[in-house]
Amino acid sequence: MSQLEGKVAVVTGASRGIGAAVARALAAEGVKLGLASRSADDLGIADAVALPTDVRDRAQVEALVAATVERHGGLDILVANAGVGAYGPLVELDPAHLEEMIDTNVKGVIYAAAAVIPHLISRGGGDLVSVASEAGRRGLPNEAVYCASKFAQVGFTRALDHELRPHGVRCTNVCPGGVATDFAMEEGRGRTPEMPELAGMMDAQDVADAVLFAVSRPRGHRILELAMRPVSEESWG
Repeated sequence: MSQLEGKVAVVTGASRGIGAAVARALAAEGVKLGLASRSADDLGIADAVALPTDVRDRAQVEALVAATVERHGGLDILVANAGVGAYGPLVELDPAHLEEMIDTNVKGVIYAAAAVIPHLISRGGGDLVSVASEAGRRGLPNEAVYCASKFAQVGFTRALDHELRPHGVRCTNVCPGGVATDFAMEEGRGRTPEMPELAGMMDAQDVADAVLFAVSRPRGHRILELAMRPVSEESWG
């Protein structure tokens, strides 16, 4: 039996890409799920709680967390995955995309953590995993606002490690490089399906495996940051 059997997790941004891969990987280990996405897709996972959830709306996040706790009796894991991106020179960036990145990538993670932390503490410990990015570790051209949002996410999770370690809550930043999903594929966001770079990127399951590794470690130690990049991607020192 998996050591995660019977645990309860909330995954944000769960309807597609990395979030869907994480949800399915956890379900395969016997984890009970609350799935936060704007589409409220339950991914066909038995007994999963799925509500329409825009992480920019604190009340919606709190409602999803409350429904998950009510259904499954508690909460052990948060995977804060919901995120958006848009690429290009700062002065050409659509102002709506700027606001969306800050609201989703920063406020969305904060709202999810704030809703979940009391439940993790009441369980005597748990895991808070923030799916950030290599863009939260290095400044990259044409990604200034995206980097700013992801640096904030990484710093937030690092700070929470100091707050929550005494309560047995482990805080981990998972920071992937390029992942070939439909992320940022909408018109005007800077990524298109025919981009040659996509061929060498990791896939969503690679990131899901990293999340699973972090939350399944023995409780006596914690992984603060797990950075990963495809071999095709340049190193930056």
